[in-house]
Amino acid sequence: MSNFLRASCSGAKNFFPLPNAIFSLRLSAGELAVYAYLMYCEDRKSHQCWPSYKTIGRAVGMSENTIRKYVREFEYKTLILTEPTKYESADGRVRNGNLIFTILPIQGAVKYHNEQASREAFVAPVRAVLGELRPLSRNKDKSRSRTPFWGICSDL
Repeated sequence: MSNFLRASCSGAKNFFPLPNAIFSLRLSAGELAVYAYLMYCEDRKSHQCWPSYKTIGRAVGMSENTIRKYVREFEYKTLILTEPTKYESADGRVRNGNLIFTILPIQGAVKYHNEQASREAFVAPVRAVLGELRPLSRNKDKSRSRTPFWGICSDL
């Protein structure tokens, strides 16, 4: 066995676990990079980390706004929880700190993803049928009266 494989299998400090089930969630490449970075930063006992959006963005090569978007998606997909923090600055003012990211067990996210997929499989045929039903269009002939009874009441 090569030294690389031996080190990865023995729990060496230069590696971090990424659950195999993450690939069943159909995350984009950017989402996967951000999630992997959060797993890299995670404390293995508390399952928490607290990097700033700027730090994450620099590590994965994305803007802070893109990181914010992915973090909201992770919360929606039940992959993470976020908690705001506050700190007291040198001049005594209370300021917002970094978020505390809590990495949730992957099984909950997989269950949520599967429920969403089954719901979409149920709703898709209904949407297809509803898409075929179109509202009756109004007659756009300008020469006719705007009254709905133009044919019946044309002599009035």
